[in-house]
Amino acid sequence: MKTKTLMASLATTTALFTAPALAQDCPVKVGVLHSLSGTMAISETTLKDTVLMLVEQQNAKGGLLGCEIEAVVVDPASDWPLFAEKARELLTVSEVDVIFGSWTSVSRKSALPVLEELNGLMFYPVQYEGEESSKNVFYTGAAPNQQAIPAVDYFLEELGVESFALLGTDYVYPRTTNNILDAYLKSKGIADEDIFVNYTPFGHSDWATIVSDVVALGASGKQVGVISTINGDANVGFYKELAAQGVDAADIPVVAFSVGEEELSGLDTAPLVGHLAAWNYFQSADTEINAEFVEAWKAYAGDERVTNDPMEAHYIGFNMWVNAVTEAGTTDVDAVREAMWGQEYPNLTGGTAVMNANHHLSKPVLIGEIRDDGQFDIISQTAEVPGDAWTDHLPESAPLKSDWKELGCGMYNTETGTCVQMTSNY
Repeated sequence: MKTKTLMASLATTTALFTAPALAQDCPVKVGVLHSLSGTMAISETTLKDTVLMLVEQQNAKGGLLGCEIEAVVVDPASDWPLFAEKARELLTVSEVDVIFGSWTSVSRKSALPVLEELNGLMFYPVQYEGEESSKNVFYTGAAPNQQAIPAVDYFLEELGVESFALLGTDYVYPRTTNNILDAYLKSKGIADEDIFVNYTPFGHSDWATIVSDVVALGASGKQVGVISTINGDANVGFYKELAAQGVDAADIPVVAFSVGEEELSGLDTAPLVGHLAAWNYFQSADTEINAEFVEAWKAYAGDERVTNDPMEAHYIGFNMWVNAVTEAGTTDVDAVREAMWGQEYPNLTGGTAVMNANHHLSKPVLIGEIRDDGQFDIISQTAEVPGDAWTDHLPESAPLKSDWKELGCGMYNTETGTCVQMTSNY
């Protein structure tokens, strides 16, 4: 790792303190850890391009600490163990100052031990299952209480859904999220026989039997709804099979957590009109700041390109990191971490994102309805909701809290008053 000129012992103690800018090793290097090939390329390539655009924009403003910012791009190729290898390469060979990357939770958890071993810093921009808080990661996507739980509430309260199909890709994010949702649904009086859970591999393409099983769930006359944690290009086959079996949103509404504008851009969306997605941002948000962002993106990437929620997460995270580095006067990870707590930055939907001491953002929750042009009508939006690292709906997690600022702990047990060591495979 290259030597930084301001040691962690001189780090700022609050985000309000501005350290003097001392000599900085140039260039400042930003690692980009996103799959550019394999099953997740459909979602992650856009995030690589987003970081490159943000770097270009910041360089046009004069760079950072008197240095140009250089993006270092690697391709972990949707190969989860390769995320650890590429993270190590970024930190030890390329000597990056920060990493923006990963999509799936299994890829994040692959990189996490390397980040903690080498004291690297990563901004993770995608909705996830929670149940984690590392001092080396800032989670700028949604925790379950900022996406999954509000989506279920919408189904229960607004659509009268009585039977739930929880369909997910077979890895940690869908499984943990569905464990949380199973407990939450039962606390709301949904019977066990009215909860159908199914997992499929990455890249799964044969959806005929599963969609038939979902349809059969409504044989008793109860309203069925699908909660989808299907990731990557498997979504293409899933939505095509829904259309093939004549299932539309009026019959069985689907709310997706990993389908946004980018994924819809490759589909015939006419049969999908009325289905839903839960995110913290949609391109259709009617704000001046969002119009400027969309215009800048299209000018950079092409008129046909769309924006989406994880892009906004990178936009917020990158700009917060720039401001934290500026305040700390260094790219030193320990100093930047302390300067990150309490950082505020405008989100694209009209409010203000805040980075909390648990390394999760406060963000609004939006429900969007798919239009025939592949965009979303925003039909529900909340005020900013603080992300919760540890869910209240699982007994083993309910007593836990994360507070890196005051407690110096990401897994503090409020019942025993002790800090538990979080393992990388938790």
